Amino acid sequence: MNRNQVINGLTPRQFTQPLSTLSLAVLLSITGCSESAHVEQAPNTPTVAVEDSVAKSGIDLWPALTPAIAKDAALEAKIAALVASMTVEQKVAQMIQPEIRDITVEDMRKYGFGSYLNGGGAYPNNDKHATPADWIALAETLYQASVDDSVDGINIPTMWGTDAVHGHNNVIGATLFPHNIGLGAANNPKLIEQIAAITAKEVMVTGIDWVFAPTVAVVQDDRWGRSYEGYSEDPTIVRDYSFAIVEGLQGAVSGDFLSDQRVLSTVKHFLGDGGTEKGIDQGDNIASEQTLVDVHAQGYVGGLNAGAQSVMASFNSWHGVKNHGNKYLLTDVLKDRMGFDGFVVGDWNGHGQIPGCTNESCAQAANAGLDIFMVPTAAWKPLFENTVAQVNSGEISQARLDDAVSRILRVKFRAGLFDKPSPANRPLSGKTELIGHASHREVARQAVRESLVLLKNNQNLLPLSPKLTVLVAGDAADNIGKQSGGWTITWQGTDNKNADFPGATSIYAGIEQVVKQAGGQALLSPTGELSAQQKPDVAIVVFGEEPYAEGNGDIDNLEYQRGDKRDLALLKQLKAQGIPVVSVFISGRPMWVNAEFNASDAFVAAWLPGSEGQGIADVLFTDAQGKVQHDFVGKLSFSWPATPQQATVNVPLQSASAEQKAQYQPLIPFGYGLDYQSDMSKALVLDNLSEDNLAAEQTITDLALFERAVKSPWSMYIATREERQGLSSSVAKNSALTIRTMDRVVQEDARFVSFNGSEQGVVGLISNFPRDFRAYSNSDSALSLSIKSSALMQKPLWLGMACEGDCRKQVDIAQQVNSKLGEWQALSFSLACFADEPMDFGKITMPFYLATDAKVDISFSDVVIQAQPSENTITCKK
Repeated sequence: MNRNQVINGLTPRQFTQPLSTLSLAVLLSITGCSESAHVEQAPNTPTVAVEDSVAKSGIDLWPALTPAIAKDAALEAKIAALVASMTVEQKVAQMIQPEIRDITVEDMRKYGFGSYLNGGGAYPNNDKHATPADWIALAETLYQASVDDSVDGINIPTMWGTDAVHGHNNVIGATLFPHNIGLGAANNPKLIEQIAAITAKEVMVTGIDWVFAPTVAVVQDDRWGRSYEGYSEDPTIVRDYSFAIVEGLQGAVSGDFLSDQRVLSTVKHFLGDGGTEKGIDQGDNIASEQTLVDVHAQGYVGGLNAGAQSVMASFNSWHGVKNHGNKYLLTDVLKDRMGFDGFVVGDWNGHGQIPGCTNESCAQAANAGLDIFMVPTAAWKPLFENTVAQVNSGEISQARLDDAVSRILRVKFRAGLFDKPSPANRPLSGKTELIGHASHREVARQAVRESLVLLKNNQNLLPLSPKLTVLVAGDAADNIGKQSGGWTITWQGTDNKNADFPGATSIYAGIEQVVKQAGGQALLSPTGELSAQQKPDVAIVVFGEEPYAEGNGDIDNLEYQRGDKRDLALLKQLKAQGIPVVSVFISGRPMWVNAEFNASDAFVAAWLPGSEGQGIADVLFTDAQGKVQHDFVGKLSFSWPATPQQATVNVPLQSASAEQKAQYQPLIPFGYGLDYQSDMSKALVLDNLSEDNLAAEQTITDLALFERAVKSPWSMYIATREERQGLSSSVAKNSALTIRTMDRVVQEDARFVSFNGSEQGVVGLISNFPRDFRAYSNSDSALSLSIKSSALMQKPLWLGMACEGDCRKQVDIAQQVNSKLGEWQALSFSLACFADEPMDFGKITMPFYLATDAKVDISFSDVVIQAQPSENTITCKK
C-alpha cells in the first residue's frame, strides 16, 4: 500500500467510520495533529456518568479525575534531580522489563533494568515446584545486582512484577481464590478488598513488589477466552471492585498506602479488551467513544480513584489502532484528562504488534505514552539498543524519555523502594507459614460459598442431608486443577495434578468430609459407574470446561461440549436410573447448556472456585440436624444465553432506550439467583428447554486469512523441518526457500516463494492461540487460494492445516497446480479434506500452509475460508 493510502496503520476503509464512533480528537491524534484545550479539574466521578453526548465529544466525554495522591513538591524535585543525573542508557534501562527466563544476574548488574517479571508458568530455576525460598533468593539476587553501581554507575532499585490474578497463583501451596467471574457473582466489594490484602501478603512472602491485577475488562462477548477474568458485564460492579482490589493490594491512600504489608497494583488492560469483535482475544473494539467511557473505562475510574500506580496497556485495537500505540488513549485520555501520574506498562511484547514496529524496535509505543516495555524473550537487548538510538536521533524526544522515567521513579519513591530493606529482609519475606495460611483459606472458602449461583432447584432438592448416600461423579469432582482454571501454577492451568496443590481441597473431598462426619456415605465415581450393591440417594455431578487462558479459550459459540456430549450422557445415565441429579457446573463463562439443564434436578453455576473446594459442600448440605449452615447468595453477574449464538446478550445500561431494553432476552437474566427461601412458584422453569443448537441458523461469512495483507490474528511464517521463523520484512529466507512480497492486483497483495529443493520448505499462517473453526467445518465450507507455479511439479505440493498439539492434515495439490502452468488459478478444497483424525477444528493454530521439497517457484494470494464454496471445490471424497 502506498504511503498516501495509510496513515499510522489506519487504512482508507477504517476512515469510513462515522464521526459518532470515531471522534475528531481521535482522528487528530492518529494523523499526528493535535488539539489543545484547557481542562478544568472536576471532582472524582465514582459513578457511571451517562451525560448528554450531544453537548460533548471527544476528550470532553471522559471523566476529569482529581489524582488520588497530591503531588509532593519535594518528591518531584528529588525525581527531577535524579533524572538529570542519568545517562540516556540508564533512563532507557528503566523502561525495559525483561522476563526471568531471559536475563542473568550479570545482565541486571550491567543494565540496571527498572523492572522485570515472571510470566504465567515461569518459575525460579525453571522449577515448577520452586519453594518460597527459591523465589526470595532470586528476588534478592536481582535486587542486589540492580543497586550495584560498579558497572552501570547507578543504584536505582529494580522491582518484580507477577500475575497474581486469583491469589499468588504461580506458587505451589498458595491460596487460590475463585476467578473474577465468580467473585463478581458474590458482589461483595469488602470481601474483594480482603482477598486482595491476603494476596498482597502471600506475594510479599516471596519478595515480590508488584502485582499485575486487577483485570477490569467489562466483558461484552462471552466467546472471549478471558471472560472469567472479568467480574461482570455490568460496569458498575467492575468499577466498585476495581476500587476495592486496588485498596486491598496497595492500602488506602489515607491509611497504610504502600506500606511494608502492601504491593503495587496494576489496573488492566487499557482499554476495551472485553469488547472486541466476536470476542477475539487481542482483536478490535469498534465501540463508540461514549460506550468506551460508559462501559469499558469504569474500572479505571474506580482504580485511579483508589490510587492505582500502574496501568497496563491492552493488546486490542480501537477502530483498528493498536492501543499500545494509541497516543489519544494513553496520553490524552489516561494521563492528561484522567490525571494518571503513575506509569503505563505494556503487555507481553504488545508493542511489537503496532504496524511498523517489531518486538525489537518501537518508537511509536514510547511516543504514544508507553512508559515500560514488557519485552520477554531475547528481544530485550536489541529493543534497549534501538530505543537508545531513537532517543539520540530525536525520534523519541528527550522530554518523552524523561517523562517516562520520572513516572517510574515517582512510583518507586511512593512505594518506598529506595528506603525499604532488600527483598530478603522485608517484614513478610520468608514467612512461609503465610503461604496458604488457614485464615487465608477460610476467606477463600467464604468466597467460594458466596460465588455460587443456584439456577435450578426442582422440588427443593437442595439443601441435601449429609446423612444420605451421595454419588459424586464427573471429571471435575476430584480435580483441583480443573476447578481452579487457567493462570494456575502453569499459564494455561493445564498439566497439574492434585499433588501440586498442597493444602487445597477438591470438591469431592469437601463433600466427603461433610457426609462422613454426619454418618452418610460419599461414593466417588467420575464416570458414574457403581456396583449393583451401591444405590445412591442422590448424585452430585461436577463437570465443565477444561482450563485455558487468554486466546486458547476463544470459541465461536457458547454451546457446551459441541460434538462431544459426554457430560450430558452421564447426566442422562443417572436420571434413567431414577437418581436425583445435582449439577455443579465449572466454567469460565455462562454457556448454552439447555440439554444439561433439562437433565438436572438442580443446577449450580460454580464458575472456577479455586483451591477451597469444600466451600461448595458448605452450601449444598445442611448440618447433621438438618439446619442450613450457609445459603446461596450469589447472583448472575453475566446474563445466561438462550442460544449458542447469543454471546453478546448484556444487561442494558440505565441510559439505554426502551427498544434496547426490550431486545434484552437472555435465557436467565443478569442478577438472577435462587436461595433456600425462594418462592419456587416464581422461579424460572428450566425444564423442557429447546435443545436445538440452531446450527442451521448460524450465519457464517467468508473468513479472509490473507487478502491483500495477512489478516489479524494470523501472521505469516516460513519453516524447515528444524526451525520456524515469523516474517517481519518484505523479504526473508531460510535454508529451504526465499519469500518476498509481490504485486498481483495491488501493491504487495501476493507472495512469491522460491523453494530450492534442498529440503522441505514451508510457508503458512499461524496464530499465537488456537482458533475455533467448528462453525466452518460443520458446514460445507472450503479453503481457497489463488496460486501460480513456474514449472511442472514432479513432487508433492502439500496444502495443509494444523491444530494445537502439532496435529495436522494435508493434501497434495501438485496435480491441480500443474494443470495451468504459469497462470494464476483459483483452487478450493473442502474442509472435509482435512477432517480426519487427529484434526481438531476447535483448536486451529495454522489454517493454511504450503510445503514441498521440490525445486519450484510458487506465487499465492487470496487465502480465504469460503462459507459457500464454489462449484469447482474439490471434495476429497474417499
